[in-house]
Amino acid sequence: MTPMTLGIFSILLYLISAALLLKDSFKNTIIKSSLAPAWLAVVLHFSYTFSLFVQKQSLNFSLFSTASIISSLIALLLLLASLNKPVEKLGLAIFPIASIALLISLLFPNQEYDIQINSWQMSTHILSSIIAFSLLNIAALQAILLAFQEQQLRKHPPKRFIQSLPPLETMESLLFQMIATGILFLTVSLISGFVFIEDLFAQHLAHKTFLAIVAWITFSALLVGKIKYGWRGQTAVKWTLAGFSLLLLAYFGSKIVLELILQRP
Repeated sequence: MTPMTLGIFSILLYLISAALLLKDSFKNTIIKSSLAPAWLAVVLHFSYTFSLFVQKQSLNFSLFSTASIISSLIALLLLLASLNKPVEKLGLAIFPIASIALLISLLFPNQEYDIQINSWQMSTHILSSIIAFSLLNIAALQAILLAFQEQQLRKHPPKRFIQSLPPLETMESLLFQMIATGILFLTVSLISGFVFIEDLFAQHLAHKTFLAIVAWITFSALLVGKIKYGWRGQTAVKWTLAGFSLLLLAYFGSKIVLELILQRP
């Protein structure tokens, strides 16, 4: 299949899986088979990215292509987590987002941002950066769902969708597990960046690094607050969303300005 065909089939399967999850939510249950189309969608999504890499011997890190690559990894991490954790309903948000990101990358390919990856050092930095962002993206969505769940539980009766979620304590535990794992990969990303990238200022990476460091401090402070002071609930949600907002600016803020506004690499 051509890259375009792989992308189109992947989009359709993401949407089918999201529709099945929505149907399950109305029935107050989740059927694992509803995730089957998403598994195939992720395989096709990665196949699409790999086929482009084989054709050009480089990865396209334009704004839309990067969003597509990251969304595929977010979807994969969610599916892997769903094997032993009750996080399936996050697919209601993640799968449509992945399909939209992939569709935009299909409609607006950009050849000016191809990057040759010819060393394990660069591969380590890029891969750890993408995994960190993906995990903390899932954590941010989990935090939003947690805030909604907590707000709805004060109502009587709460909505059926909320009643089908795991207990609040389980949701909070999952949130902090994802944050801790995300911080681990973010640490690897920052260290590898300082060690392997020769000139941060020449490569326009100084502001990205600064924002990523502030995000790392924010997430780390949240974990310390959880362990030492028992932070939870709305406090955890606010710190999570603040940290992810910083990371979002670090990863995509400059790309939006450079590519969409100034229209230059």
